[in-house]
Amino acid sequence: MQQIFNFLIRNKNNILFLFLLALSVFFTIQTHSFHKSRFISSANAVTGGVYSWTSNIKNYLYLEEYNKRLLEENKELRNILTNLNDTISIENYTDSSTFEGTYYFRAAQVINNNFSKADNYLTINQGEDHGIQPEFGVVTSKGVIGIVDRVNNRFSRVISILHTESRINAQLSKTNHFGSLIWNGRDPNLVQLIDVPRQAPVMKGDTIITGGRSLIFPEGLNIGSIEDFELDESGSYYEIDVRLFNDMTNIGFVYIIENVDRDQILSLEEVDE
Repeated sequence: MQQIFNFLIRNKNNILFLFLLALSVFFTIQTHSFHKSRFISSANAVTGGVYSWTSNIKNYLYLEEYNKRLLEENKELRNILTNLNDTISIENYTDSSTFEGTYYFRAAQVINNNFSKADNYLTINQGEDHGIQPEFGVVTSKGVIGIVDRVNNRFSRVISILHTESRINAQLSKTNHFGSLIWNGRDPNLVQLIDVPRQAPVMKGDTIITGGRSLIFPEGLNIGSIEDFELDESGSYYEIDVRLFNDMTNIGFVYIIENVDRDQILSLEEVDE
């Protein structure tokens, strides 16, 4: 202990200088929006690099398992696209992209995944350089993962479906009754579908899919199956527990969805308003 005190006394000037330097940098970043934005961008790039490095080590250890999963997802995606009448192949776009109606699908790898908090995020190894932008959907062949909310040149952050502020339009696969998909922050295997009218023929085991009232996800993508349900306090709407098809604790590869007509649709709606 005495040696520590002696060290602090001997280096008090250097320690004071470093403290004041750090304090000045902090206040500069906080009071100047340009410096703050540059700092956040740099921090995101460094964080993404660290995630990428650790992910490479993990992938090396589990390479065979990930390859099997990726092949399975590719097979499922090919089956889905083959059975869609309006699927159009685009040549010379990118090797990892497919054009389906008005949606582009890009492949990406998850390099960080949170699932134990109330508000969870994923990080993927695709960013602005790969054409990724906020409000792009993220899925696997089994179901919905989340929505891109922040990007830099090389990486993107995704708001997980396991996020208390996540809102995704979803519906019963057998009817057009729809509601909002949310998460109550408890079980990472269960999400909640709310605002489904009591007239809907809800049954345990039925499949929940993405609805047609979203500019992010195409209609009909899998989400999960009904685990349980009950009427809310008003007795007018169902609150439905949905068991996810995805294991959100074990996500290796994903597909990023771009709605190429999104801006035109939004501009048209703004004119109507």
